[in-house]
Amino acid sequence: MEICKMKWISAISNSSILDTALTSCIDEITNGISANDVDVLFVFSSPDFQNDYSRMLSLLSAKFQNAHIFGCSAGGVIGGGIEIEQDVALSISAAYLPDVEINTFNILSSDLPDLDSGPDLWRQLLKTPVDPLPHFVILSDPFSFSTDNLIQGMDFAYPASVKIGGLASGASRPGMNSLFLGDKTIPSGAIGIAFSGNISIATIVAQGCKPIGDVMRITESEQNVLKSLNGQNPIVVLKSLYDSLDEDNQKLMQHSLFVGVVMDGFIDIPKHGDFLIRNIMGLDNASGFLTVGEILKEGQLVQFHLRDSKTSAEDLDSLLSEFASNDSSENAGALLFSCLGRGKYLYGVENYDSNVFQNNLPGIPLSGFFCNGEIGQVSGTTYIHGYTSSFGVFKNADR
Repeated sequence: MEICKMKWISAISNSSILDTALTSCIDEITNGISANDVDVLFVFSSPDFQNDYSRMLSLLSAKFQNAHIFGCSAGGVIGGGIEIEQDVALSISAAYLPDVEINTFNILSSDLPDLDSGPDLWRQLLKTPVDPLPHFVILSDPFSFSTDNLIQGMDFAYPASVKIGGLASGASRPGMNSLFLGDKTIPSGAIGIAFSGNISIATIVAQGCKPIGDVMRITESEQNVLKSLNGQNPIVVLKSLYDSLDEDNQKLMQHSLFVGVVMDGFIDIPKHGDFLIRNIMGLDNASGFLTVGEILKEGQLVQFHLRDSKTSAEDLDSLLSEFASNDSSENAGALLFSCLGRGKYLYGVENYDSNVFQNNLPGIPLSGFFCNGEIGQVSGTTYIHGYTSSFGVFKNADR
């Protein structure tokens, strides 16, 4: 029996007139997919259209009557092979997903169960069974919602499911971001869309760092305070590491030093992609202890990392090249959740992440937005990242 293949189209407009932007995107979509066949619309809009969000969603709902509409406001949008940052723009990606069951949800922080609640409570909240296996895209408002608690609960309730997404952007104060679900504009909380059936999502999380020094083991820690590495005081380790670097990396270490933590305790020889990159929040010169942006455990492996435009570019290209070389299946479309601190701010040029994606995975429609935090998995566990590009590549499930 022939399996119907999914189809994606990504469209973008920089028109400052909403009706013109909508017409441009809709025409591009319907030239490739019949409006009645569209199952999902991913919609990302700059805040310039904020006063017209409700009308925008109503018009899209009327045109694509069978589609689940899902998206948010964005400080920058991605689509059609380009990235438009801090300017008026509308990105709409349409997907035809045969033999895929789709479910959506909308929740507030007050709806979340306690983290020690059983998995059934989480599944009831999200109205999504664990079988058939679902995969999730999650969008949330950073001002009003505890996204960390949600993804921890989802990992507990759906350990084998992929979870990707981002935190809405474009607003400078609470209540000004918007989440899009169906024909509704939602100012707070989180929304999600679950896919099950003939679909798989592969993820690529580019954290933009390069390792320096040796992999070391935490021999003493308390909460997020690092007290000893391989039996040595952290400040002693850092001074020795600094002395071992060349002049360029010494300069970089002074303002762009991070720590990578191996979150999978079964990994003894970590490789690229096994580290969760976290900020160094402080150094106590008196004690020599480091405060980092992650709860630490004694016995974990860590390695210091550096980040700049060059290392971010190399990391992105390496991960996408590796993915492309190991993936022989027919990918249909992709979403990109990129940090507001990347793009032109980091690279000094436009469309950098999108261009690298297309160079490695040509012909795959890509859409997304620049986020206030990126949701992606490292070693099978879901985290909120910073300065990261989190990709989800969609295709028919292997059968």
